[in-house]
Amino acid sequence: MTDGVARRHDPILSIDDLHVYYGQGHVLQGVSLRLDRGVLALVGRNGMGKTTLCNAIMGLVPAARGSVLLGGDQILAQRPHAIVARGIGYVPQGRRVWPSLTVDEHLRLAGRRNKGSWTSERIYQTFPALAARRRNGGAQLSGGEQQMLAIARALLVNPRLLVMDEPSEGLAPIIVEQVEQILRQLTADGELSVLLVEQNLGVATEVADEVAVMVNGRIARTMPAAELAANEELRQRLLGVRQGSDESDAAEEAELAAPEPPRWFQVRRSREGLAEAGPPETPIPSTAPRPPPNRWGVTPGVTDGEGAPIAEGAMRPVEAAAESQTLQIPVAAGLARCAYIIGTFDTKGRELTFIRSCLERLGVRAVTVDVSTSGKPSPATVSPIEVARHHPRGQAAVFTGDRGSAVSAMAEALERFIATRRDLGGVIGAGGSGATALVTPAMRRLPVGTPKLMVSTVASGDVKRYVGATDICMMYSVTDISGINRISERVLTNAAHALAGMIGLPRRERSDSKRAIGLTMFGLTTPCVQATMRLLEADYDCVVFHATGTGGQSMEKLVDSGLLTGVIDSTTTEVADLHMGGVMSAGDDRLGAIIRRRVPYVGSCGALDMVNFWAMDTVPEKYRNRKLHIHNPQVTLMRTTAEENAAMGRWIAERLNRCEGPVRFLIPEHGVSGIDAPGQPFHDPVADRALFTAIEQTFRPVANRKLIRLPLHINDPAFAEALAANFREIANLESRVAAE
Repeated sequence: MTDGVARRHDPILSIDDLHVYYGQGHVLQGVSLRLDRGVLALVGRNGMGKTTLCNAIMGLVPAARGSVLLGGDQILAQRPHAIVARGIGYVPQGRRVWPSLTVDEHLRLAGRRNKGSWTSERIYQTFPALAARRRNGGAQLSGGEQQMLAIARALLVNPRLLVMDEPSEGLAPIIVEQVEQILRQLTADGELSVLLVEQNLGVATEVADEVAVMVNGRIARTMPAAELAANEELRQRLLGVRQGSDESDAAEEAELAAPEPPRWFQVRRSREGLAEAGPPETPIPSTAPRPPPNRWGVTPGVTDGEGAPIAEGAMRPVEAAAESQTLQIPVAAGLARCAYIIGTFDTKGRELTFIRSCLERLGVRAVTVDVSTSGKPSPATVSPIEVARHHPRGQAAVFTGDRGSAVSAMAEALERFIATRRDLGGVIGAGGSGATALVTPAMRRLPVGTPKLMVSTVASGDVKRYVGATDICMMYSVTDISGINRISERVLTNAAHALAGMIGLPRRERSDSKRAIGLTMFGLTTPCVQATMRLLEADYDCVVFHATGTGGQSMEKLVDSGLLTGVIDSTTTEVADLHMGGVMSAGDDRLGAIIRRRVPYVGSCGALDMVNFWAMDTVPEKYRNRKLHIHNPQVTLMRTTAEENAAMGRWIAERLNRCEGPVRFLIPEHGVSGIDAPGQPFHDPVADRALFTAIEQTFRPVANRKLIRLPLHINDPAFAEALAANFREIANLESRVAAE
């Protein structure tokens, strides 16, 4: 047999005894794998080493030893571009498309050295959705379109083998089906083979010929996909949450408790929507025949009142009344979103595992994340090492041996880790002050609206520093979180049920198409803001924030989360508290979200004539001789001076100069608050003039950034009209630019 003939019979991919380390962590422990032709799916829990294997194949991480053959040729230790040139296309986890490049630019860049059959024209024929979006940037594509673009980009190197890491991650079921169809189409003629890393077992067994199961850095078993799909006991044994002797005693207790039947919520759906009802004593199953559910647990043809598919068991009719129908919901059954349970498993493993057990009995998929810094073995789905790798300086920056620095570094790593989780449906943590300080920064990183619940021993006190400007639910643990007793069992069960409800129960979205905008208001600028709202509320969903420090932080958090599409910041008084040490500062990141997100912004000088303190006896000694005004028994206002106003004016203008989005800043020359007017206690034209002059001298106007001075008081109706008119102008301009 000649060498050429032998080559044709070599497997497309052959991996033998592959070992990969991250520092001291032995991640891949002798992986051996063979793909002759077709599709091989690699499945396993999070943290088992699947992505590391993909990166090792592509030369993105070095291997300590082993062999990786592509069509009989050794590619291990070659550089990534050389491996791609040999005939491997890589579709990484998370798509990784460039947000600023159009679809056309992605394809031209990927195919600049293309001499094979895959061309941009063939890509557009294969992916019609991309052809329709060819001039759109990566950030303007849906998740499914981004996944198609990632596949298309890999195909333009004309590969023999496609390595795909979690292609269904974060996609809706209907889009997942499209991805499946694309894979079948690509591999139909036998010219292209695929190594498919997939968390969704339904997708893996539907598309692949064979399935390899990875457990703790090794290939535990390889079998026909149909065999794994048909054997539920085998799936549970190989891919279930319990893996053997490494689990803690607490995990064993949880597994013993698992057979408890699901708990049900009963809700009543009427013409007006969902109404509150209590849990039934026993579920009343439907007797009507049903077709079998598909792999997502969705029964074909069964939808809710709005046409959305309903998961099998997620809604079952019980008794119908003349005016309504009662439905039963096993909480979050069949959902792809996971509950992330985060804490220190070396000290709170039993309690955290108890929460996991509660959630899983309710039908909620759970992922446990260990953020311990002790170095002890971890029973969690995601180990401390995996979290620590997300630190900017790697895991060595976390495991320092010093508890204080280790906890701080782990908190930073957790923030970055949590932002990468595309299956995250909600987060729950439990612990004392240390765990609360470790977990809540990551919760604050998540968008408003994502369920987040912290069971904490410090939740009965001042929790501002933990909650910040987000919607974290703080639940007092009552007892210390130390063991499962009759009190802690009730508290932790309630917490798990609360998170399950937030994740699983349907949320009716607003039916109107108005864009939401934020407005800042203080008691002494209320007439201005209310008049502005009346002028805009027909076209915009106006969300008002009280400028008390957390109000400004909350507004900017929603801007960062993409929930506000513009801001009318007429009341910037929090800047005065920042500079003079008042009690209502929003911090030195005020206007930071406006800079980062480039949203349309109209601002003004509202209430910059005052600094806020609590009752008169709390005013600092150095300010006791200043002009003070008792706003109410609990709040004392201090008039700002010309020097202080000049400093604030320069600070505001410098921040505005950094804004690349459309900006209008309006100066009310006749007064900035309700008590800054002739005859009012804070009327001081000299101090105001210092503020206005400093802004004007520092401000750098450009085409989309303008400063406007108006001979009006801030609470004059004409000033509100000017705010509304300027916002409409820049919002419409932004819409036209986006359309083009």
